[in-house]
Parts: sequence; C-alpha cells; structure tokens
Amino acid sequence: MFWGLLLSTSGSSMIWPFLLIYVSNKLTLPLTAIASLTTINAAMELLASIVAGPITDRLGRKWVMVFSLLADAVIFLFMIRADTYAGFAILMAMRGVSNPLYRVGADAMLADMIPPEKRLDAYALIRMAQNAGIAIGPAVGGMLASTSYSLAFLAATIGMGSYGLLLAFFARETLKKRAHEDVMAAARERLGGYDRLLKDRPFLATIGSMAFGWITAVLMWIILPVYVNRNFNVPESQYGWIPTTNALMVGLLQVLITRMTRRHEPRRMMCLGMSLYAIANGLVALMTGFWGFWICMVIMSLGELIIVPTSSTYTANTAPADMRGRYMSIYGLIWTFGRAFGPLLGGWLNDNINPQAIWYGGLLIGLLSAAALFILSRKEHQAPHTPVGT
Repeated sequence: MFWGLLLSTSGSSMIWPFLLIYVSNKLTLPLTAIASLTTINAAMELLASIVAGPITDRLGRKWVMVFSLLADAVIFLFMIRADTYAGFAILMAMRGVSNPLYRVGADAMLADMIPPEKRLDAYALIRMAQNAGIAIGPAVGGMLASTSYSLAFLAATIGMGSYGLLLAFFARETLKKRAHEDVMAAARERLGGYDRLLKDRPFLATIGSMAFGWITAVLMWIILPVYVNRNFNVPESQYGWIPTTNALMVGLLQVLITRMTRRHEPRRMMCLGMSLYAIANGLVALMTGFWGFWICMVIMSLGELIIVPTSSTYTANTAPADMRGRYMSIYGLIWTFGRAFGPLLGGWLNDNINPQAIWYGGLLIGLLSAAALFILSRKEHQAPHTPVGT
C-alpha cells in the first residue's frame, strides 16, 4: 500500500491541482460553471460512498480497491479527448463513483491489519507516502502541463493503473471470512447496516463539524490554482511548487507532529487544525504574489498535519470491527461535502461579489467549524465516547 500509493499519487497529482485551469482554458466558461464540475463529481461520490461501506464490509477490500484504481486510470485517459462541458461532466461523475471505493477499502484494510495502539502511526505513514507522491507530482506536472496537458493525463493513467495491478497481484484480502449465517444476517441489515452507526451521535456530530469546515481545504486545493492564475498570472509551472511544499512538509514533519498530537484529546487537536485552515484562507485575500500564497499553504499544511491522521485514527478506533467500512464511508463524506459545496460557494462569491470574498468566506466557515469541534471536545472530556456496539 505504501509503495503503490506513492506511485499512483505521483501520477495523479501531476494533473489534479491543474484540472480546473485545464477545463477553464478549454471551455472559457464562468468560474461558477467550471466549479460545478467538481460538485457533480462530489454528488456522485456521495452516493458511491454510501454503497462503498457495505460493499467492502461484505465482499472484501482488495478487489474493490483494484476496480477503483483501474477505473480511475481509464477516466484520466479519456479526459485527454474531452472538449465539451457535457464530456467533462460525464467523466467527473464516473470518477465520483470509482474514487470512494479505493479510499474506503484502503482505510478499512489498514484498520484490519494494524492494532489500535499503532493506527495513528500507520495512518501517518500512509499520509507520508501520499504526500511524497504529491511532492513529486505537481512540480513535474506543472512543467508538463505548461508544455502538454496530454502528457500529464498520461502520467496519471500510468500511476493509477500501475498501483491497481500491484494490488491485484501482490495484495491479500484482509476481511475475515464469516459464516454463512453471518453473511445472510448482514444482507438483511436495515439501511445497509447504517442504522447502528446513525445512533452514534458523538461521532456524527464530529464528522458533521469537520465536513462543514472542510470547505476551507477544498477552496485551497481546488479554487486557489484558478484564483492565482486568473488574477495574478501565476503560471502552472510556478504554482506546482505550492502543493509540492505541502507534500514536503508532510514527509518531513508528520511523524514529529503525530508524536505531539497523540498526547491530547482527538477533537481538541481537530479544532486546532481547523483553526489553522481558517487562518490560511483569510490570509489568501491579503496576498498578491507567489510567496504570499506559498505562506498560506504552509499555514494550511500545519493544520493538515494535525487534523488528518488524528481524524482517521479517531474514526478507526471509534468503529466496531464489523462496521469499519461503513464508518470509513461516513468519514469520507468530509471530503465529498467539501467538494460539493466549496467550489460552488467560491465560484459564486467570485462572480457575484469579488475574488477576495472567497477567502473571507473560508475564514468564517473554518472558525465556525473549529468552535464546534472545541465544544464537542469539552463534552467528550465530561462524558467519554463509547463506540456503538461495544
């Protein structure tokens, strides 16, 4: 998983930071229309995430992950030929269906393999692999995109496809086989087994607060490249070093930050991380050049180092063993919610108020989310959370 993720992320990150720039240049539509493609992707991902949990809990992790990676590889290949809004919309919808299957399967597989006391380190290690790929991808992809976007899409196809084949030939299934009676009982579960999860109100409140705040992360990752390109003429070849900085920080600092955060209550650490996201968004509105935007990414990256491994571990430790896929599905909705509403909000603020309004909106959202997480952490201190089904 570590080496495969490094390979696939190196390929895919050669294109995704620049995808909306690519589409914007091809279609010459308002930012709201371009951003709606991300909303289409997120809407389909929402539906797929709900199904992904029960599928991985019943059928296993491995082949669901393989299907997701190979499907993504084919989709990136077809994006080379897309030249209409409808064409991009279909491909983004298809990627919305395939992408959650890998994420949910991988998170559940990691929880299957790693005991609770080592999961924070394991999720941190996987994030290091992912961000090592992001350190390589955008810097190379920015140069490729300046020459030919087709080369960047081809690199993404090779990276995703190679990891899919590695899993197919070398990975083993980690979901333990259950007796026939258990399988039949699982098939009769109400709401796909989510009825048990829906009773876990502390978990749902935490995920809901994070999902709202994750709009700030989506603005930084998806809207910022278009914002700096359109308003400040920062080219792809230069902008690529901004996401690369994020990845280098994760690679160099993740273990150190994780050792510090593990000593504290998880939701309090999530609050701290979200506060840094909010500050980074607010500062973007004041910046006018590459180094200013680079500083904003550094601040946001510190928040990411705190919040992502902590929230993944919180979810894995909260979930009963037979519900891990479903808990990870709901956890994955954090990113889906952000992608569904963040780009549309950013596009609307840009087109109807002014470009800087995007980042003041992100500041407000991030602070509200951080406040909610802080309140939840206080309640956790007063009444420790007991996972459903334990």
